[in-house]
Amino acid sequence: MRFEETTMPQVYLIHLEKREDERGFFAREWCKKEFAAKGITSDVVQVNISYSKNAGTMRGLHYQIEPHGEAKLVRCIRGSIFDVIIDLRPGSPTYNRWHSFTLTDDLTGLYVPDGFAHGFLTLEDDTLVTYLTSNYYSPESERGIRWDDPVFNIAWPKEITVISAKDKSWPDYPKHGSVNHQ
Repeated sequence: MRFEETTMPQVYLIHLEKREDERGFFAREWCKKEFAAKGITSDVVQVNISYSKNAGTMRGLHYQIEPHGEAKLVRCIRGSIFDVIIDLRPGSPTYNRWHSFTLTDDLTGLYVPDGFAHGFLTLEDDTLVTYLTSNYYSPESERGIRWDDPVFNIAWPKEITVISAKDKSWPDYPKHGSVNHQ
């Protein structure tokens, strides 16, 4: 694996090192030793898959509060997504800033540390995304930020045509101060 630093501290694009032959290729998606060398010591406890039938499907922006905070390794395995993260770590030099990445079926992954909101917009029909997570899903700890929250003013590259009722109804993010964890 090759770890590419991003403009956000502790966020990496992770490129697979494929071993190819006439059958196709083989690559490691997770190696505890290689991740630990980058200071990433979380264990994978859950693997999720998301299928979106239509381009323009919005999923997120989600996060979990402590004690159920989670890091994620996100990878698009079919189609493409406009992936967005927001740094919600007080004291971070990029606190309350968002950054986007286009992930495609080239299998480049995005490592998102605990303390970030995460979401994506599908850019193609029939898109599949996998998530390796460091904590179990905890409904009581789940929080979200609305895709159109004016505090962040995210520049989505295309119209959002499919979104869940829950994701449409997250409250406004506080304009000053930290995330409301109540």
